Amino acid sequence: MSGPVVEAALTTLALGWRLDRRDGVTLGFTSHDRDLTVAGLRYRARPGMLPSALRQGDGFQVATLDVAGTLSDAAIRAADLDAGRWDGALCRLYLIDWAAPEAGLLLLARGELGDVTRRDSGFTAELRGATALLERPVVERTSAECRADLGDRRCRIDLAPRTRVARLVAIDEAGLTADTAEPVPNAYGFGRLRWLDGANAGLWCAVAASSGTRLTLRAAPRAPAVAGERLLLVEGCDRTFATCRARFGNAANFRGEPHLPGHDLLARYGTR
Repeated sequence: MSGPVVEAALTTLALGWRLDRRDGVTLGFTSHDRDLTVAGLRYRARPGMLPSALRQGDGFQVATLDVAGTLSDAAIRAADLDAGRWDGALCRLYLIDWAAPEAGLLLLARGELGDVTRRDSGFTAELRGATALLERPVVERTSAECRADLGDRRCRIDLAPRTRVARLVAIDEAGLTADTAEPVPNAYGFGRLRWLDGANAGLWCAVAASSGTRLTLRAAPRAPAVAGERLLLVEGCDRTFATCRARFGNAANFRGEPHLPGHDLLARYGTR
């Protein structure tokens, strides 16, 4: 005779993904077969996202994780991947008890999405953990140009009065024309442009130079743009000491060594 049948409890754990894009869009996905709502965010059962083997350690090795998923018109679209909307998105991998989602989330891994490869109806992205920061230089190198970014905590220039909204008048291969002239010559050179309307809404473009109402972009927009779309224009800086002192009056916060002799000092020896 066989013994009594013991009913074991089923596993009620599922994986949950939270993706925060740089343009403010947040999406959640789960490996469960039904949608789950945790802490006010709905984790969709589709499209499914699967991680590669997850391994954690206490060393300083650079931790990476591959994330695979499927494309969907309602969530992750091929056009958004191609436009770079998912580049650098913050990704968190959680463990969720789908029988009691109100119990909260258990964080398994977090990082930024790196290289994204699209194949057929799916995609694969690299998730780079916090230890990937160890690959960056720790000590700054001396340079004649400023190493700070205009408006950051080291530069301390307030960008609010140097940020303006304009409308697109015309665009061609060489650049675009706005309906608002720049306040000073080349004000938006080395600056940024954010599309507020149209197919490029939320995306940033680097500005190489500006003259009057004309702006030259470093790269063409990812999607076609039409006249009338709104633009957010942020002034830029060429990082030279002369510009920092004369235009911004910010010489005290210049993060460079413009007067430090360079290698050309040896070439000047004995020429006088």
